[in-house]
Amino acid sequence: MSEQPQAAQTEASGLTDKRSGKPDRADKRSRRTRRMMRSSLTLGLLMAVGGAMLWGMNGTLSKYLMSHYGVTPLWFSCVRQLCAGMLFLACAAWRTPRSLKGVVSSPREMLRMLWLALFCVLFVQVGYLEAIDWTNSATATVLQSVNILIVLVYVCIRSRKAPRRRDAIGAVLALIGVFLLATQGDPTRLALPWQGLAWGLGEAVATAGMAILPLRDIAKWGNFTVNAVTFLMSGVVLLAVAPPWRGMPALDTTGWVLVALSVVFGTFAAFGLFLKGVSVIGSVRGAMVGTIEPVTAAVTSAVCLGTSFTGMDLTGFAAIITMVFLTA
Repeated sequence: MSEQPQAAQTEASGLTDKRSGKPDRADKRSRRTRRMMRSSLTLGLLMAVGGAMLWGMNGTLSKYLMSHYGVTPLWFSCVRQLCAGMLFLACAAWRTPRSLKGVVSSPREMLRMLWLALFCVLFVQVGYLEAIDWTNSATATVLQSVNILIVLVYVCIRSRKAPRRRDAIGAVLALIGVFLLATQGDPTRLALPWQGLAWGLGEAVATAGMAILPLRDIAKWGNFTVNAVTFLMSGVVLLAVAPPWRGMPALDTTGWVLVALSVVFGTFAAFGLFLKGVSVIGSVRGAMVGTIEPVTAAVTSAVCLGTSFTGMDLTGFAAIITMVFLTA
């Protein structure tokens, strides 16, 4: 028997029965797959946005602690990374024990995790707090947003493709929005000490790396395992440089509660949600969605610290919200 009749029978069995009007099984599977992909992307976007919003709240909280309690960036970074690392470690031991064991038992993987811990986690944490300390939270956020351009350039070079028009427009809108929020449209107000400029731009590079470098490791080992190992490594490095029992700030009960909130929500939950979301939606979208952080910081500053909004602020809000819709 020739193969043609068999192929025709197979093809006919997989096509829509026109007489009955019922869709074929392949079409149903295709639609189901598309729905699952859309649901996954939506969930990833929501997780990335949630992580960025928690970062924004944490920026306001951090500025309050540094201004009112004399908390230093190195002390705060060390405490946050060690405590958040322990939380990630507990989750990894519970949810992905095999992945945790696989990373810890592999010298090659541990060396890679050390690179991620030093370049990404440590520099993102310390760089952002140092930039706030030398300048202010708004200026630090503006400098951090340079990471969008770094990620776009990297992805375009790696894929040898020009950016999509909507991604390029979203990037421009994000930068314009953050610029308006931080400067009120007056670029002369970005007169920075060189230390603040250096920390801010260095942190932007590290933030771009955070949106790119850990993705393969998260896909392989899981979000909890990667965060547990890298946070603890960076915390141990800071422990050797600036142990928290030296220069202990005078924290009262409220101060310690704020530190705990910063650890649990501003660090543990924020990094976990954002990195997991970025692993789903991609580096470019993750970097641009991350610019919703200054919106959250502005809102929480107004509610908690009594900051008022101007027309430039509202324009910046609109630009960043439009960016989220474009990149979604």
